[in-house]
Amino acid sequence: MDFASLIWIVFVLMALQPLLMGRWMTYQRLRAIARIEAKRGTRVITMIHRQEKRSLFGFSVSRHIDLEDAQTVIAAIKETPKDKPIDLVLHTPGGLVLAAMQIARAVEAHPAKVTVFIPVYAMSGGTLIALAADEIVLGEFSVLGPIDPQIAGLPAAAIVKARDSKFPDKLFELTLVLADVSEKALAQVKQGAVDLLTPDMEQE
Repeated sequence: MDFASLIWIVFVLMALQPLLMGRWMTYQRLRAIARIEAKRGTRVITMIHRQEKRSLFGFSVSRHIDLEDAQTVIAAIKETPKDKPIDLVLHTPGGLVLAAMQIARAVEAHPAKVTVFIPVYAMSGGTLIALAADEIVLGEFSVLGPIDPQIAGLPAAAIVKARDSKFPDKLFELTLVLADVSEKALAQVKQGAVDLLTPDMEQE
């Protein structure tokens, strides 16, 4: 075997390594889920968004709650028998408000008990989903976060505050538009959280 062939084989193995590791981790995860389901008598559903370095060149892969997550999680909830409790494992930095609200509504609608487990963090939209559950289980250092919608990559509350801190005639039109959209997003998220919590808590 010549040196060029050896280099080619090493390159192929390096390219396949993330795929093989991913398959192995998936297998391990499925085994762990099966053990939990057998022990607790529940259906385990996971939404795990790891913020990690992957691939041959090590670039960052970031995941957030999106409409694909909503379709997958909602389908899993609907496929679960109505009398079967659900354990939902959440690990996410948040994401699209619409998708998070859809998942939260599906969690709320499941007739049997839904427990949300947060091993590390469930921020923003993840917190919104957790509020819809019957029970939230946190680890010793787990965290929830503020339900803060983002507009153009910026916190909606910060955009509104920036607008209110200046005279209207000194602002760009784009700032006024973004502030208007931000106010609507904040109102939508606040109302959504109130609606989710109202059956179990007083309106005030």
